[in-house]
Amino acid sequence: METSRIFQMPFSTIYPLYIKKAEKKGRTREEVDEIIFWLTGYDTNSLQQQIEKEVSIEVFFRQAPQMNPNASLIKGVICGYRVEEIEDELMRQIRYLDKLIDELAKGRAMEKILRK
Repeated sequence: METSRIFQMPFSTIYPLYIKKAEKKGRTREEVDEIIFWLTGYDTNSLQQQIEKEVSIEVFFRQAPQMNPNASLIKGVICGYRVEEIEDELMRQIRYLDKLIDELAKGRAMEKILRK
């Protein structure tokens, strides 16, 4: 995995891609935001601030108010890697978000995506 390049990508570049992926499958921006809020502890205002500041994905996750303790329940393969086996904590967090957005785009119920 080319981690340094991924870590430096602006979250403001990645965020619209998550929305586009979700909307293409009939899901909404609000659902994408709900997933981000659940995983990272951001709220509408703090998420918008991070987007406007154009912080890197690394800074986005490092400054996350509180990673959800249930994130460890996220299992499965994303980009050819089992998320639960990724050793680098930051990369694992990034892949958690990728996995959740993927589940959203595949039509999974929000209750199951948020591990309730």
